[in-house]
Order: sequence, then C-alpha cells, then structure tokens
Amino acid sequence: MAQLQESTEPGTVALITEAARAVETISPDEALPLFDRELSWLEFNRRVLGEAESDDVPLLERIKFLAICANNLDEFYMIRVGTLRDVIEANLTEVSVVADSREQLDAVRRRSRRLLEHIYRCLGDELVPALRKENIRIEAVADLGKKERAQIEDYFTREIEPILTPLAVDPSHPFPFIANLTLNVAMLLDSGRGEGHFAILKIPESLPRLVPVDKNRYVLVEDIVSSHIGRLFPGLQLRRSAPFRVVRNSDISITEDDVQDLLKSVEMELRRRERQEVVSLEISSSADEALVQLLTKSLSCTPTEVFLAPGPLKIADLRQLYDDIDAPALKDKPFNPRIPAQLATAEDIFAIMRRGDIMLHRPYESFATVIELVQSATEDPDVVAIKQTLYRTDVGSPIIEALARAAAVGKQVTAVVELQARFDEKKNISWSRQLEQAGVQVVYGLFGMKTHSKICVVVRREGRELRRYVHLSTGNYNAVTARVYNDIDFFTCDPDFGADAAQLMNLLTGFSTAGVQELIDHEQLPIKWRNFIVAPMDYHAWVLEMIERETRNAKEGKPARIVAKMNALVDKTVIAALYRASRAGVRVQLLVRGICCLVPGLPNLSENIDVISIVDRFLEHSRVFRFENGGTPQFFLSSGDWMPRNFFRRVEVTWPVRSEAVIKRIEEQLLPVSLADNVKSWSLRSDGKYERRKPDGTPVRSQEAFIAIARAEAVKLGPYDEMVRRPGSFRRKAKKKKHK
Repeated sequence: MAQLQESTEPGTVALITEAARAVETISPDEALPLFDRELSWLEFNRRVLGEAESDDVPLLERIKFLAICANNLDEFYMIRVGTLRDVIEANLTEVSVVADSREQLDAVRRRSRRLLEHIYRCLGDELVPALRKENIRIEAVADLGKKERAQIEDYFTREIEPILTPLAVDPSHPFPFIANLTLNVAMLLDSGRGEGHFAILKIPESLPRLVPVDKNRYVLVEDIVSSHIGRLFPGLQLRRSAPFRVVRNSDISITEDDVQDLLKSVEMELRRRERQEVVSLEISSSADEALVQLLTKSLSCTPTEVFLAPGPLKIADLRQLYDDIDAPALKDKPFNPRIPAQLATAEDIFAIMRRGDIMLHRPYESFATVIELVQSATEDPDVVAIKQTLYRTDVGSPIIEALARAAAVGKQVTAVVELQARFDEKKNISWSRQLEQAGVQVVYGLFGMKTHSKICVVVRREGRELRRYVHLSTGNYNAVTARVYNDIDFFTCDPDFGADAAQLMNLLTGFSTAGVQELIDHEQLPIKWRNFIVAPMDYHAWVLEMIERETRNAKEGKPARIVAKMNALVDKTVIAALYRASRAGVRVQLLVRGICCLVPGLPNLSENIDVISIVDRFLEHSRVFRFENGGTPQFFLSSGDWMPRNFFRRVEVTWPVRSEAVIKRIEEQLLPVSLADNVKSWSLRSDGKYERRKPDGTPVRSQEAFIAIARAEAVKLGPYDEMVRRPGSFRRKAKKKKHK
C-alpha cells in the first residue's frame, strides 16, 4: 500500500525564531507560526487519498474516495490556483499567510502535481489490480475479441457517431474553444500527399464515460472514439491522437458597480466563467511531442501547467464503477438513518417541539424530520407564514416543492436564496425561478455577503397568539447530501430564538448591503440578539471573547478548556488568541476536518493544542464548540467555520445549546466519541504533516459508533428514500405500533 510520506515543502511553516520568548501576549501583527492555507488544503486531500490507498476500506469505496480526491483537486485548480494567478497578475500580495504569492503558486503547483502523481499511482498500482481480482475490468478496445469489437463498433455507429463534430484547425479554422473539464481528442492526420492536418474532437458529455462490454467489463468512451476516428475523416490517415482536457479559472467575481439585478449578474458571470483562462492542461502520456507542443501553444499554457497523465484522464468519472456495480461485499454495509425515539410518535411535529428542543445528528438520524417540518407547515391551516434560507438544495427537492405548495394555498412564504453557492449557481437560478412562479417571495440576500446560515421559521397561529417554530442547522437543506454529510439539526420554539430568527430574516430581506455595513461600522450596533451570534456583525468578536475568557480563567487557576469542531481554521487573529490560551495553560482540542493554519505542538506556544482530522465514510461537516467556562461548560452550534470569509463576508449564525437533554448528547456522545477516534482520524504534526492515529487499546471508529448509537436509541421506520418522499408516513406507522 502506498505510504503518505512527502518531504516538507520549503516555506510551508513560518516559525517564530524565538518560540520560547517570555511574553504574555501575541499581537495579531506578530510573525505568527502558520501553515499555508493552500498547502494545508492539499494535505486534507492527501488524507482523502489515504482512504483510497487503505486496504481496510472496501474496494468500491476506495474507488469512490479516489474519484472524490480527483474531483476535489479539479475544484482546487479552478478556484484556488485560479485566484493565485489573478492576484499575481493584479500585483496583489494579500493572499498567502506565509509566502510571496509567486512562491506560493510554485509550491502549490509542485505539491498538487505530486498529489496527482500519487492518484495515478494508487489507481495503476493498487486499484486496477484489485479490481481485476474481482473480475471488474476496464479493457482496451484493441484487446477485445472479434465479437466484442463488433459490439463496440455497433454502439459507436448507433450512439456516438451521429453526435460527434470533428473540428479542423487550419488558417481558415482557428483553434476551437475547449470547455472547462470536458474530455477531448487531439488528432494529427495525413492526406498521403505529405499534407498534415490537425483536428479536435470533443467527447459529448451526454455519453457515459465507461461503456459496458458485458457484466463488470467496460471500455473508455474516448478509446471507442479513438478506435473509430478514421470513419470521420475519409481520405485521411490518422497518424497520432491523444485525449486531453483543460481546467479553467472558474471563480465568480461580481463587482458592486456591475450589479443591478443580482440574478442576471450571476447568469452573465457564469457565461464568462466558462471562458476563463486555462490553469491546467492534462494530456495522455501516450501523446507524442508534436501533439503536446501544438496543444500547449494553442491553449497558451506554460510547461508547468501541463501534466502528462499515465492513465485515463478525468479520474473523477470512475465514480461510475461505484454507482453501477452491484457488489455489496465491495461496499460499506448499508445504513438507513433512524428517527429519534422522541420523534417516532403519533403527535405532530409542532406538539413535539413544544415539549422541548430537539437535536438531530445527521446522517445517523433522518433528514426526513426537517422535510416534515416544512411539509407540515404547508398543510397545517394554522400556519400563516414560512421563512427560509436556501444555500444548496437537491434537484427535485421536497422542500422546494413544499414551499411552492404553501405559496399556492395562500400562505406567506419567503425564501432567501443564495445564488452564489459555488458550482451550484445554475441549479439555484433554476429553482429560484420555480419558486417565484409559484408565488414565493424570493430574495437574493445581501450583495457581497453570502447567506450561508441555514434557518427556517414557521409562524403558527395558536389561539390568540402567533408562535414561531425555528429550525437551525450546520448543514444544507439537501436530502441527498444529508445522507453523506455529518451535520446537526436543531429544532426549537423558544420565544427568544423565535425573536432572533425573525430579526435575522428581516435583516436579510429588508436591509441593503450598505445598511448592514453601516451597522458593522458603528461601535454600538442597533441590532441586539437574545441568543444568536451573527456574522458579519458579532461572530469574530464573540469567538475572540470566548477564547480570551478561557485564557483569563486559566491564569486565575480556574478550569479552562476549549473543544472546537469545524471544517477549517484559517483566521490569523483567532489563531493568535488560541496560542495565547495555550501559553496560559488552556487545553485546546480541535477537530478540524480540512484546512488548519494553526501549528500545534510548539514548545511554550502551542504545546497544549491538539489538532485531529477525521476522514471516513461520511463527510464531517458540523460545527460544535465547547467552552469550559470555569467549570460550567457552555455549548454552541454554528453554520460557520473560523475563517475570514465566515467572519466577515458571510451571514452566519451561531447559537447556544441550553436544553439539558441536548447538552448531554453533545457532552457524553458527540464530542468524546469524535475525540476518541483512533481508526479514521489523523493527528496534525508541527511540521505540517498528518499521521494516522493508531489504536492504543480499544479501536474507536467514531462514525461506526454513531451508527451503533442511532440503531440502539432510535427507531427504524422504513427506507430513507421513502421517509424523504413521505416524511409524515412514519407518524402513521408509529401510531399503528402504539395501538398494537
């Protein structure tokens, strides 16, 4: 099995020259020891690849992790490498936390290239041989038997040839535009009279990447095309051909001067994004030098931007194997999310919420309850209004359908849609129009600030009063990702939460961006929250205040401890505060799935800080914070990480947990089980590398433990898909069980 060992990149760590200096404070402007953000992200993706390399992971799950790793790397190039290039061209410097932008870009290219090499090594040396042992093969067309070749030729004639469009490149036909991430074939042809011809053929995206020959045997679609190219060029002879693809800078940038209608601006920017400059060119290593030079020159690439792939391009497409092959023994054991016992009753969701706060731990507990809240609000005649934020949601979402139905029956429905959820922009535009057509009041949030908070407010008439029912979440309103993302849902009808939720929704719908910025700039903000901590107004200051309180308590000899679970830790000021806390004696335990710029384990600076990352079957996505508070611990949940963008450029919500039952679950289950993971967790070292934690005694795999807890403490009431389609059905089943 390939090992996770690489030499430390020069410039990865900028250490304080005198880490043991005897000072009590660290200024935010001081030269802090920090890991580079981009290299830290690449280290995270290296951990994802670690799952593909692990013999302990079922084979098709390893294929899935390899595809995820390759897809992540594509997105990294599109966004982070593209941004670095933009900054260099604009002659800006505020990008890297440790290095000059050009040095950083060079380091990122070297590290990402090594990662890509590891991906291909894992595929060729480990996964392909393992698949063959299971009689799962990706064959070359040239190696097929006569009967199979005839079958493939028939497929090419019927399904492929009619939709292919060869494009000649000559003085009268300029080099065509190559769309981002698409698969193409470059060809050199000869007329037989010494005349050379250069042509490009795009592989239609509607075609499956892997075409089945028979059970569990496939050929690559580009191999089929390359094997039959001669039919497209009668009279010409194919001399050389090679698949290639490009990755383009794909970040969206909308300036305030350009915005009059945010919806139209996003649509225009999406069209512009598709034609951005190339940041990476991948060509099959079978290509000869002439083809490589032609493509490199035509696409205006430098040699450092070209990668010769020793295997199939676009490895993320190999996810098709995981989806197509029915082999339970080669996948994780199936698990259907459960319904918590307190929800598996014949009572309606509103009655249950009135009894007390509810926490769902996804994906171990079912997202169906979230859908039920919206659907019940749609059907309940006493509900008069629904207000909800939408960041990323699924195609055919039952929540979108419920909101549209609610508006159709006359309820006041407001949806705050974040159009600029990266790579989901087209989908968001589509269903926002669907909502508008149904009569929903659609608002696109605040320009320049992504609405990343997840909140739903249901207003219900009860007697002479109106009561607010509130749902908050660390994750999205998406039934598909709810099966694979580790998140927390929180339900309450506490009046203080209701007042804060209503005020936040009014802020999103009734204030201009300039008005919000004015609130932020004032020393005394007019908006006062009862429970919420809201970015961009309060979140950053609150985090610093909570860390400093633990620091003071440690200096005074009181119990002091911080446990924080999040996706990324980048903000320099927060990291400086954590260093001060560690120096004062505060024990800091960080569960950071992805990017972490904090350097743990430095003597007299961060020796009291541990950082672990869990990479397993489900994507760790929840944000949970515990502060010791001198012996009376406080717990908080949040939609936002500890990054500058979450603090200052997004609307985020953090809220306290006060229900004793919910606190008990977090204190006795969620945090200790996660911290105890020694099977799927990695420890961050002070040199920037991660190493797997190994069991020292009893093995603990946190996600398997949470599955066991859900099975023991919750109720199984049918397949997940059925519960999502008909979430109220489990109440009827519960009622029947009660009668029995």
